[in-house]
Amino acid sequence: MYLDFYGLKEQPFNITPDPRFLVYTDGHREAYDKLLYGITGRKGFIKMVGEVGTGKTTICRAVLRSLPEDVESALILNPAMDEVQLIAAIMQDLGIPVYCNDRMRLIDLLNAYPLDRNRAGRNVVIFIDEAQNLPAPVMEQIRLLSNLETDEQKLMQIVLAGQPELDTRLAAQQFRQLRQRIMVSSNLKALDAQETRKYIEHRLRVAGADGAAHFDEQALALIHRRAGGLPRLINKICDMGLLAGYAEGAKTLGRRHIRQAIAELEGVI
Repeated sequence: MYLDFYGLKEQPFNITPDPRFLVYTDGHREAYDKLLYGITGRKGFIKMVGEVGTGKTTICRAVLRSLPEDVESALILNPAMDEVQLIAAIMQDLGIPVYCNDRMRLIDLLNAYPLDRNRAGRNVVIFIDEAQNLPAPVMEQIRLLSNLETDEQKLMQIVLAGQPELDTRLAAQQFRQLRQRIMVSSNLKALDAQETRKYIEHRLRVAGADGAAHFDEQALALIHRRAGGLPRLINKICDMGLLAGYAEGAKTLGRRHIRQAIAELEGVI
């Protein structure tokens, strides 16, 4: 609705995890680098934890786009499944035909894949998003999948990305074996005020802004305070703020436009 008014080529504040819009703050850069390091270094289990809306899925997708050509990958976005369903979903994403629903047979087929790819000099990584929702039996099954290794390296890398509840679950005695196998960890934090400014300016720039859309200092301060530095909430407020400015014919967004946006989002943020 407001794209032409602000000279934008696309929506700057969608909440979809588009890696083009990823802002590499110190924390996001560290998480991105650790994921790549763990995968290419064949470290086995890699964990990334962050609050809702901090950008975990976007980082996963950015890493997927940056993987070397010799790395094959699968991405599981909703792990609330049983063991058979999860194994089948991983196989399908890797392009492995699923001919049955027998758990042991599927495990054998999945285990054979990284062995075969390793002989061809290739690596395999499985991303599991929202990992805090993994049922206990599935977490144990994932641990068992990680047993596949040579004397020198792991053949399958597994990235667990989740909310802080993932750490709470992993602290339980029943998951101590899995916890001890995690070799690389990162913890995403909310953005500070300066990072919030950088984040907003970057997204506007990627969307094609030529300076027509501008948030003033008071607007930026209110956005940061109300969103708590969480990118997803920043997106929602900025999107509604641009709409409020458009309705008024204002290209500089001030405190009143952000207050209108927050009022519109009451009960949503």
